[in-house]
Amino acid sequence: MPFRILNVTNRGRPLRGCLFGILIGTLAGCAAPLPRLAPPLPARWQNAVAAQPAEPTDLHGWWHVFGDRELDALVDRALAANLDVAQAVERLRAERTLQRHAHARYLPALSARTDNPVDPDATASYFVAGFDATWELGLFGRAEGTRREAQGALDASVADLRAAQVSLVAEVVREWIALRSAQRQEHLLTKISQARRQQWRLLKVRQQLQLASPDAVDRAQAAYAQSEASLAAPRQAINASARKLALLLGQNHPDASWLQPGRQPDLGTWQLAGTPAELLRTRPEIARAEADVLRIAGELAIAHADMYPNIGLGASYVWSAQIINNRKISHSPNGIGSLGPVLNIPLFDWGMRRAVKNAKGHELQAALLAYRQAVLQGVAEVETALGSLQQQEQREQQSMLAWQALRHADRAVQTRVKLQLVSPLDLAESRIAADQAAIELADARAAHSLAYAAVFKALGGAPLPAAEAPGASPAATAASSASAENASAHNGTNR
Repeated sequence: MPFRILNVTNRGRPLRGCLFGILIGTLAGCAAPLPRLAPPLPARWQNAVAAQPAEPTDLHGWWHVFGDRELDALVDRALAANLDVAQAVERLRAERTLQRHAHARYLPALSARTDNPVDPDATASYFVAGFDATWELGLFGRAEGTRREAQGALDASVADLRAAQVSLVAEVVREWIALRSAQRQEHLLTKISQARRQQWRLLKVRQQLQLASPDAVDRAQAAYAQSEASLAAPRQAINASARKLALLLGQNHPDASWLQPGRQPDLGTWQLAGTPAELLRTRPEIARAEADVLRIAGELAIAHADMYPNIGLGASYVWSAQIINNRKISHSPNGIGSLGPVLNIPLFDWGMRRAVKNAKGHELQAALLAYRQAVLQGVAEVETALGSLQQQEQREQQSMLAWQALRHADRAVQTRVKLQLVSPLDLAESRIAADQAAIELADARAAHSLAYAAVFKALGGAPLPAAEAPGASPAATAASSASAENASAHNGTNR
């Protein structure tokens, strides 16, 4: 940035100081303004956003809709003990430490030194001691670029911690639903296996009475064997989900209580009252892309400043004493001091510096495109999840109707068996049909619940960071303090 020195008299010293201050302030703040972020968001969600009229569901506690205290406790334990979240917390703390001291580069630096040079004629030597002080002023937007770069790195760490928390909550909910659903299926498949065994026994008795053919007995035996074999799938799913839950909670083995059959989570009433614009404040992938824009904007500002002289202030003082005649120190030491500007002007590598600036400009445009892509991807994931949720809700409703109809039919068969109007074989077949419908209903209910979890994971739903207080988890404390520190600086990227 070109400027000229004004020739002023001594009586104009206040004016000269004022002009010098204005000049320094102008040079220090001439970083390019942050790019405008204009996310391509629709005005509203296209798919249905509510199962039925209800109070708006809290985005930061969406799993409470299941009304499962065990699940609520598992989420709390996972947030406090998960190792991925703990790693993200430590990375956030590291970035926060660096960000707090990013301005130290533009503070005065002091260094001291000593030396013992020898006179060329080898008759004497000198003891030299001194110090140097330098102060880089960070002009031409260099200081602002450093601040943006450090703030962008910190914001990215906050987004990474948030992403770990969002993913953790969703995974805990998914595995808990999968565990309870597999236990429900195992229970129903066991009942079906028992009914198949009863059919096989009745047919063997009929065969002895010559009322049933051998092939009917063989088919009944095969059906019983197949029903026993089908128990392997839910048992394997139970073991896998329990192990995954233990991993999410930072444990090397599952809790014994998890392996005890329990109630399958049933999705209650909920409502999504937010608009797509809310996605910008909750989805961590979008926050990460925005932080990358801020960081690269800082790198561009530094590359721009590197094309101009690096201006600073320097001071030094050197003290020396002559050592003569067998280490006798002279009593006439000398000291030299200096104070003045430090100027580093790029000359022969100016073309390379300009190339770096141009490259950073292209990287910034790529970051802006990545931000738009993150917004579009977030909207697409939410819309897809909402559409799937709507379909799974309808599937559960139809499965419920089918199960209710078959259960009513089974009760009618039970009445006929008591009146000896039909064979017990018909009752076994009726019960098998009702249990198979119950298995389909349990599967549909689990799919509906998982689709609900997918919606709120796509929205970035997770607990809000709690304020620092006794008993607060490290993850919550770190995220809370970082959010408070970043609020004012981070708002600049939304201009």
